[in-house]
Amino acid sequence: MKKLLSLGLVLIILFTSFSSYGAPIDYMGGVNNEYEYEEIVFITGTPIRFKGEVKVKEKVKDNVVTTTYDFKLIPEGGEKRDKLTRKLTYETVYSEDPSKGQSIGQTRVTKFSETISIGGDKYILEDYQFSRSDVIDNRPASHFYTGNLSGRKYYSINKNEGQIIVDISGGLVGYENFWGSTETQQVVQMITYPDNSQGMVTTQTSDSLTKRLIYSDNDVNLISFNGGYVKTSNREIVSRYDYSLPYGGLGHIKGTMELSKDMNPVLERLVVPKFRDVEGHWAQEYIEKLYSLGVFDDTSMTFFVPEGPISRKEYIVAVMKASNIEPEVPEKKSSRSRRNQEVEVSPFKDISTEEKDYFYIKEAKNLGIINGRSHNLFKPKDSLTIAEAVTILIRALGFENRAPNPAYYTPFADDANIPNWARDSAYVAREIGLVTADRFNPNKSLTRAEASQLLVRFLEFLERDLQKDYRENIILFN
Repeated sequence: MKKLLSLGLVLIILFTSFSSYGAPIDYMGGVNNEYEYEEIVFITGTPIRFKGEVKVKEKVKDNVVTTTYDFKLIPEGGEKRDKLTRKLTYETVYSEDPSKGQSIGQTRVTKFSETISIGGDKYILEDYQFSRSDVIDNRPASHFYTGNLSGRKYYSINKNEGQIIVDISGGLVGYENFWGSTETQQVVQMITYPDNSQGMVTTQTSDSLTKRLIYSDNDVNLISFNGGYVKTSNREIVSRYDYSLPYGGLGHIKGTMELSKDMNPVLERLVVPKFRDVEGHWAQEYIEKLYSLGVFDDTSMTFFVPEGPISRKEYIVAVMKASNIEPEVPEKKSSRSRRNQEVEVSPFKDISTEEKDYFYIKEAKNLGIINGRSHNLFKPKDSLTIAEAVTILIRALGFENRAPNPAYYTPFADDANIPNWARDSAYVAREIGLVTADRFNPNKSLTRAEASQLLVRFLEFLERDLQKDYRENIILFN
């Protein structure tokens, strides 16, 4: 069951275009919001902007996702009868390799129809061949994927006045986590017109969902709490078309067109912390953000003790909640059913299965985020070092193999003091901005304030840095 749930999550991530995850609709560079869809069409040899509506239907059965797009569009400045109708159905079959934590998706088109009426001419899609293949790496804190696609469309012109062939090739990259998601497609269309002249259109399309925490102050003084945080979810789709089209045997016309749509932000107020010992503390903002998000859920809201050590158990539970990893908790059985139920066995002798946070610890162990202090002891009440804390975050991201080959030096002044088992994590943490100080202090016990700062940087990486790498660093914005 757990395997199917994991696979089901990936399916939702990649193919629910109007859901809470970002993925462009189809592969023609179109953009959309809640009300309108828009794309540029080049089939006549001239770029024409079409606008209208698109409906998306999705069906999931076992490891197969069937997605249908239904477009009804009209051209800008067109005549009364000009329109584009298109209906496409794609089928994706997923296979999962649990030992590697990866899935492979194979996509093909199963049904198609398209008619473009413009300027008195009618272009009908007679055949459409399409293949897409993705590999998805399911890491605890974020899912990463990349894919390639290839296709060919044959259009007839007015039934017997020639044909137009559109060859499609390209690739895509994407990620999804609790704090955001981005898919960026780079697609090339090679268009062969009836006179054998050719045009080329390159599209770069990116669909991004990001969540932000915004502080909202109170406008009144006589209120029982200070201002608090608002979680905002913003979604924006941007597209850029670079085209080179034949011009009556006199060469090519080149140009660039850009489209963008954004959706109305979704707002969610968060609980307001009332700690008495964090006012004016250097980590106040970090602590209050994490408490508002439920990452820290101390039963007492009076004191946080920012300079006290954070325990191993507290830190692991906070990392799991920050990553939005909810462990699977078995339903409680009746006394009669419990007699036949398999007894839950803890992976650590010093963590009882009856403890409130037991399943967070168990899931972290199963995901490879943590190890015990020894073969079967976790030492939940012990403090943890900076080296341990950073290593846990890098494992959650699945970036432990991103360091260079052995025999390298980290940029930290105390490089010689970093344990061998933490060197890769220390190197990657500096590269992605989790740790910015000149010294790593690997053996220093982590305070609750320092843990708060580290976790907020971790969240900022998930919500901002990944989007920059998967969107801004690919699409050539002006």
